[in-house]
Amino acid sequence: MEEHQYGFTHDGMFHADDVFAAALLRMVFPGIKILRGSRVPENFEGIVYDIGMGEFDHHQKDARVRGDGTPYGAFGLLWERYGAGLLGQEAAEHVEGRFVKPLDAADNGKGPDAMAAFIASFNEPGAAQSDERFFQAVETAKGLLSLYIENTRRRMEAERQAKEGAENLGKSPGSIEVLETYIPWKEALIGTEKNFCIYPSLRNGWNAQGVPCSRESPAVKIPFPEEWA
Repeated sequence: MEEHQYGFTHDGMFHADDVFAAALLRMVFPGIKILRGSRVPENFEGIVYDIGMGEFDHHQKDARVRGDGTPYGAFGLLWERYGAGLLGQEAAEHVEGRFVKPLDAADNGKGPDAMAAFIASFNEPGAAQSDERFFQAVETAKGLLSLYIENTRRRMEAERQAKEGAENLGKSPGSIEVLETYIPWKEALIGTEKNFCIYPSLRNGWNAQGVPCSRESPAVKIPFPEEWA
């Protein structure tokens, strides 16, 4: 991977897009220095994003969109370049779909996002936005992104182990599956004769749920009585 000592983005009011992009660059290039300004310096050598109409900007008329029509933001464009190098292609695609794309959509005016609103709250009301506030937001975003990445790694490993364990689910006689330890079970039990699954609760005790009718519908084959609700 190429090394970069400098990054450059716009100054003034900041949003989740330029903040998370800076956080990502600090994760990929720990020593990088992020500069902010109203115009890209002449002969600047580094990564320019969210300004300048270049590879990692999204304000030009021919800005890129995803296959489902969701526009890219600077964060998404940088994630596309560097995400897989951080945690592998499969996990990077998971983070792209559930974390990066919603932020890109919000930055392009395609709906509200709580994370985007939270990061925007670091802007100081009624004042010129200082680099100090920006980098406070960047460090917060870096922590959130790092946590999500680590949880994604752990979840995917747990799913891998669960997939191995799920190979024997649904093979015992009867319509009730009882698990001694929790593993994701719904995919494995759909299409079997099982109607219910009982499994250890993460809050202690036990949970019981009905098995869905299909992968396309959350409706269960046999609902619990309404009076139990």
